[in-house]
Amino acid sequence: MKTSANTMTMTRPNSLKYVSPAEAVSHVRSGDTIVVQGSTSIPTVLLNALTERAPELRDVKLISGFGVHPDDAPYAKRELMDSFRALSIFVPNTLRKAMREGVADTIPAFLGEVPFLFRSRQIPVDVTFLQVSEPDEEGYCSFGISADIAFSGAECSRDIIAQVNKYMPRTFGDPVIHVSKLTAMCRGDIPLVEVPTPVPNEVETKIGNYVASQIPDGATLQIGVGGIPNAVINALRNHQHLGLHTEAITDGVLPLIESGVIDNSLKKVLPGKSVGSLILGSRHLYDYVDGNRDFVIRDVAWTNDPQIIRQNPKVMAINSAVEVDLTGQICADSIGETIISGVGGQHDFMYGGALSEGGKCFIALPSMTNKGKSKIVARLAPGAGVVTTRFQAQYIATEHGIVYLRNLPLADRAKALISIADPSVREELERAAVERFGIGFLRLK
Repeated sequence: MKTSANTMTMTRPNSLKYVSPAEAVSHVRSGDTIVVQGSTSIPTVLLNALTERAPELRDVKLISGFGVHPDDAPYAKRELMDSFRALSIFVPNTLRKAMREGVADTIPAFLGEVPFLFRSRQIPVDVTFLQVSEPDEEGYCSFGISADIAFSGAECSRDIIAQVNKYMPRTFGDPVIHVSKLTAMCRGDIPLVEVPTPVPNEVETKIGNYVASQIPDGATLQIGVGGIPNAVINALRNHQHLGLHTEAITDGVLPLIESGVIDNSLKKVLPGKSVGSLILGSRHLYDYVDGNRDFVIRDVAWTNDPQIIRQNPKVMAINSAVEVDLTGQICADSIGETIISGVGGQHDFMYGGALSEGGKCFIALPSMTNKGKSKIVARLAPGAGVVTTRFQAQYIATEHGIVYLRNLPLADRAKALISIADPSVREELERAAVERFGIGFLRLK
């Protein structure tokens, strides 16, 4: 019989001694399901120690979310498949090779709904692996830069095992835990993974300018990671009274915060605070948020709840895609059948942003891939996943312009999308549109 986490905490002392990583992971049993904290704080010390136990374990499932690390997950190997099953809600770069080889698998889910799946026991969780800050004087550790699915995982676990890292910043909001709630903790003083801030190229800068031209003063931003989001941010430097309620907080927003462009003064939800569920970037960013009460890190079930998102004014949901078809279907998680990420929070914020008073939703992408293939396509590639449906599509931006699809008939959408495709493929796309929509498209020319 399994004992609940809350019951177990009543018998634990107010402080725990550090143990070796091997002793810390000794609490994992065959058949357990482990939630692994993500972002740039994957608890690698614990994962390496667990992998060493492979000969004595069977059918241990490890569930991860978004994560970044230079090394592949040590447990996701063909020869260890009897011991470990590598699963992910949002395929991290540590599992992409394993996914291609069939060694790992993914669970399709809206990121904001994952905590509900844990809490309702639709996905039963036994253990959570965390990487946390050192305990404060009262014995509380911070999850630091990653609440996302780890917070709910810990809440639902029989055992919570922590890698304590002196480099982990202390953040405010949901992600704190008292040492009395930990089953075991070990040291793992390893500098956090840093993600370089992409410098937008010419194409990305053009796209960023088109998106920024549609963003009013007083808007609340949800913005992602990469060159295009940073290009949008660069184009917002003359705006006023912007707010931040997003999934991932990156270095890109710091210039707007430091200059006062982002002051969160007009937000309805946690006014005056920059809100996110995870943080990833440079050491400068980690130091900036350390002990900074202007930032609030919350459970992804809360940050990504469309009914909470919609309460803020003028929500601007800015996301990207792999490809968009002529009806406005948006693929963002796969290249054909090859899954490279997940739905993440795109749907959550596109939906919440659409419900927000004055809200707008953007899909921003280059018109062509690095290999010269159009991202505006007649039909999605076979096996491609539809992350955002044609019913939700609003603004689509490339370096050739920005169009608004909402309320447009299908033929009109095709015409609009062709106008922002690369000129070299427009004739081909027009032929496909004529074949699909016939005279309805020809009448628009």
